[in-house]
Amino acid sequence: MPSPASLKIGKVEIMSNSTPKKNSFFGGAAILTVGIILVKLIGALYKIPLGNIISEAAFADFNTAYYIYSLLIIVSTGGLPVALSKMISEAHALGRGNQVRQIMRVAMSTFCVLGTVCTLLMLFFPNQLAGLMNNSHSAYSIMALAPALFFLCPLSALRGYFQGHALMTPTAVSQIIEALCKLVVGLAVATILVSQGVEESISAAGAIFGVSVGCGLAFLYVLVCYRGHRRYVPASHDRPSSAQAIFSTLLRLAIPITLASSVIALANLLDTSVVFGRLQDAAGFSEDEARVLKGIFDKAATLYNLPSSFMVPLTASVIPAVSAARAVKNYKQSAQISETALRTTALLAIPAGVGLAVLGQPIMRLLYPSTDVALAGWMLQVLGIASVFVCFMLVCNSIMQAHRQVSLPMATTIIGCVLKIIINYILVGNRDINIKGTPISTLVCFGIICVLDLVIIKLMLPRTLSYTRVFAKPILSAAVMGGAVYAVYGLLARVLGGLAPFQSVVEGETVLSGTGNALATLTAIGVGGILYVVMIVLTRAISKEDLALMPKGDKIARILRIH
Repeated sequence: MPSPASLKIGKVEIMSNSTPKKNSFFGGAAILTVGIILVKLIGALYKIPLGNIISEAAFADFNTAYYIYSLLIIVSTGGLPVALSKMISEAHALGRGNQVRQIMRVAMSTFCVLGTVCTLLMLFFPNQLAGLMNNSHSAYSIMALAPALFFLCPLSALRGYFQGHALMTPTAVSQIIEALCKLVVGLAVATILVSQGVEESISAAGAIFGVSVGCGLAFLYVLVCYRGHRRYVPASHDRPSSAQAIFSTLLRLAIPITLASSVIALANLLDTSVVFGRLQDAAGFSEDEARVLKGIFDKAATLYNLPSSFMVPLTASVIPAVSAARAVKNYKQSAQISETALRTTALLAIPAGVGLAVLGQPIMRLLYPSTDVALAGWMLQVLGIASVFVCFMLVCNSIMQAHRQVSLPMATTIIGCVLKIIINYILVGNRDINIKGTPISTLVCFGIICVLDLVIIKLMLPRTLSYTRVFAKPILSAAVMGGAVYAVYGLLARVLGGLAPFQSVVEGETVLSGTGNALATLTAIGVGGILYVVMIVLTRAISKEDLALMPKGDKIARILRIH
């Protein structure tokens, strides 16, 4: 029989508040960071092979449904888990056990109602939702995603409960369970359906059904953790607030967060509808042709999203570090932390974007050999540069929030997203440009947001922040790396292209075969990575303070002999 101090469920040990345990914010953030990075990597492992299993049209159906799902997730759970964790954390700190239970009862009821409403919306109105997106074939995928929301809403409440107790492991483990099920079930079902020769839109629905299975299993896991934790929480004698008062507080805290979080999701949804509509109505493509073009873009976008995934450790560290410095009125230190965060972003994001831009076509040929490599490669080149701006936007938002400027990130994001939709409307409707307008609008959107954010931060921290220190050395190092990558790939393409085993003919043109392209691409990436590390060490582009924001930063500093 476990002691009241702890409860072990599988490999997860949950501490009850009967025995106080010091939970460091950074320890909790580290657990969540590792979990999120694993989830993002699993997501990449899911979408890359999926793009080779199902057709471009089916891939577009998959992503269309996912944009609807993403918006409904944010509307139903965007701010509520954060508000819930804040309320529970406060009640728990005051030893108000009955208040915690009352908050959970109200929250679970609220989340279950929201989950049921969203699920019924997707189940009973899939054709209408698909019609709004100008992609009627996405209806099956919308239906396949409906059960996910039914489980995800109460799952979000349970995650908020544990985060309110500073217990991050259940959240991290449930996210990994969710991602692994999506990977295994989604790819397996998609493979079986494609082998059976079913309709493309049904194979997309099979692939996306893995998300629903993952949410269901993750919910069951966290529910078991919750029941185990609640069993060992000691009784208390406090008088809880009324359900109405708790519900009112929950909404008051959650609505601003939800509105801020929903901007990009709503913009993506509107943007997808505009792209499908303009490809068909103005550019003259059929719906099936539009699905194929959008599917090619979605494949390139899968890779473009990867660099921003690795900003999670940075954004998780910036807010508490800056907030702590401001709390003791050490504004000089808060400015130094902000600059270090921006410089670290530059060191990570710029080379990633340059690499995607330089090797756009070879990377697409390596990962998606059956797609239109010329078109997908061009789009990845443009999106590679856009990915740099996305990374800066995420970190700039964290810096502004840490300096208590909550509304400004939302304002700049709205400006950028409105421009994106307008540019897409104009460019995608031009038959000569068509889908190429989408990465262009993405680049403009996030470029504008990034510039506005950087200007605001400069005005907030006018005396100490130097953008020369932030950008000069990373850009120089990335430029040298990009030139080397281009030269190495070009040289190997010439050498290997003249050898029969490494040649193939695509649309009458002799190109590197799969093996030859893989060898040249991976070699160029390896050489570029090594050269970039050498350059940032030689130019002193990174400092010990920069590395301190990263996991194992002190150890990396010792290895590189950075003082």
